[in-house]
Amino acid sequence: MKKRALFAAGLLAFGAATFTACKDDEEEPLANISENEAVNTEYNSSYAKQWGNYMRVVATLLKTDSDNLYNYWNTAYDGGDSYAKRFLGYTGAGFQSSKDCVEQIIDGCVDIAGEVGDSKIKGPVDTWNSGKHDDAVLQVESWFSWHSRVDFSNNIASIKNAYYGSLDGVVNANSISKVINGKNAELDAKVIAAIKGAQDAILAIPQPFRNNLGSAEAQAAIEACGELSDVLDKELKSYIDNNLADYNWDAVLNQYVNGVILPTYKSLSEKNTELYNAVVAFEKNPSNEGFSKCADAWLAARNPWESSEAFLFGPVADKGLDPNMDSWPLDLSGIVKIFNTASWGELEWSGDYEEIPEGEEGSQNAQNIESAQQLRGFHTLEYLIFKDGKARTIH
Repeated sequence: MKKRALFAAGLLAFGAATFTACKDDEEEPLANISENEAVNTEYNSSYAKQWGNYMRVVATLLKTDSDNLYNYWNTAYDGGDSYAKRFLGYTGAGFQSSKDCVEQIIDGCVDIAGEVGDSKIKGPVDTWNSGKHDDAVLQVESWFSWHSRVDFSNNIASIKNAYYGSLDGVVNANSISKVINGKNAELDAKVIAAIKGAQDAILAIPQPFRNNLGSAEAQAAIEACGELSDVLDKELKSYIDNNLADYNWDAVLNQYVNGVILPTYKSLSEKNTELYNAVVAFEKNPSNEGFSKCADAWLAARNPWESSEAFLFGPVADKGLDPNMDSWPLDLSGIVKIFNTASWGELEWSGDYEEIPEGEEGSQNAQNIESAQQLRGFHTLEYLIFKDGKARTIH
């Protein structure tokens, strides 16, 4: 998840609003609706075309990004071998040994454990505790769908999958866990316990998270994620550096790529295709049942994405696919503008994400890319499909 600055200060979630159906000079244009009004806007059949168009465009971009991500890993990357082949052969992104690759795996796990604890949970909790309750709610990722706890739990599951070398919760014979267990069973047990502790603590927060930011359970989840990050970073990495510097991890890496990364990204591609199909069907025939099907498809597509966040390296980072698909919070003012203008090109960007030039030109290019990314992705579609934890309905 790519974080950006919070919504503008003073953004409140109390007003009610409706979009105008067209750009008649006598009517208030959509661009004049404030962000706080946009938060509470209801879907209305009078502007169904605009709403359906936006849903379809975002679903198309999500499908394209997820298809590309899977193909980069599985088929070909930048005109050459797949990223999977490069990773396993230590021929990409500075990898020179199997140990380098394993360290990348663990670094990814450390990063997402820290992000869940320090940013996704602690960020809004700290804002809540400072007395800025409305801002705190808006800071919560996935609050439109009330899917936050599942998102965070799936982030921790991505750590478990990476460590276990599997997607079924069973430690694979060729896994980091199995290797560590054979060398230091106590450390392996400590890592496993920390993973379970973080997941359990997250799911112990009363549902929905956005309504329980000041709870003791939220604080406990922050601490559990911190403990997991410390065990991975300060103990597991240190042990490997000091005791397994010359270990051959090839079998572990092969299982990690073929048993975790590829099937996760394959599922992401498939689920986003199903989401796209549900959105297209809704656009053609808007209905409450169609909204429900879109909501179910969004939830299904969301799970493999959040379960991939322990391995946000390689193409997903180099090509800007993480912020493309998962920028948060949203630019609601920009979304309202898109409703008004139907300028779908503002959701796309061009250029090499890896090589933004320095200086004023590079700064402007980076700003243009970020602006586009804040108008698309899972959370924009979430806003269009969900309200107060349920599928929207037609008013």
